[in-house]
Amino acid sequence: MPNFSHIIFDLDGTLTDNSQGIGNSVQYALKQLHIGECPDDILKQFIGPPLQWGFKNLMGLNERNTKLAVEYFRTYYGENGWHQNSPYDGILELIAELDRLGKKMFIATSKLEKYAMKIMHHFELDKYIIQLKGIDYSGKHSKSDLISDILDINRITPSENVVMVGDTVFDIEGGKENGLSTIAVAYGFGKKEELKKSNPDYFAEDVDELGEILME
Repeated sequence: MPNFSHIIFDLDGTLTDNSQGIGNSVQYALKQLHIGECPDDILKQFIGPPLQWGFKNLMGLNERNTKLAVEYFRTYYGENGWHQNSPYDGILELIAELDRLGKKMFIATSKLEKYAMKIMHHFELDKYIIQLKGIDYSGKHSKSDLISDILDINRITPSENVVMVGDTVFDIEGGKENGLSTIAVAYGFGKKEELKKSNPDYFAEDVDELGEILME
C-alpha cells in the first residue's frame, strides 16, 4: 500500500453529513416551483453531483426550471441549509492525526465554493486543509476539473502516493482521470454496488477503516 503524501477529500458524504441541509433545500426549491416533494430515495442522490445535474436528471426539469430550482435551493441553503450539517463520527480526530503525520490535505467538492468554505471554517477544518476547490455559480466544473485545479495550483505530480477519497462514482472517476489512487467510502451517500463497479483502489466501510488505509 502506498504511503499517501497528499490526500484530496470530497466533502458531503465523506467528511460531513449534510443530508438534512441538502434535503431541506431541495424540497424548498421544488415547493417554490409548485412541484411535489422529492422521495427520500431520490433525494439522497442529490448529494455529490452538481445541483444542475440533480434537478435535470433526477427530477426531469427543463433548462429554465433547473436554473430556477438551483437559485431557490441556494437561497434556502445560504440561510439555513449549510449549517444543518455535522462531521461523521471520528472524522475530526482522523484529520487532526493525518495532519500530525505530515499529510497534505485538500478538499474537492461539487458544492458551491463559498458554502463549502463556510462549512470548513465552521468545523475548523481550515486548520488542516491547504486548499478547498468547489464549483462556481455555473456549476460547470466536474469533479475531475476540481481535482486537476488542485494538482496544478499546488504543483502536485500525480502518482499512486496522491489519493482521492470520496463516496460517489464521480469522486472515483475524477481521481482515476487525474492519475491518482482512489478510496471509496461506504458510509456516505453513494450506492455501494456502483462504487465497487467504479473499481476504486481501496474500499472503506467506515471512518475507522478509512483511517487504517490512509495511515498505513
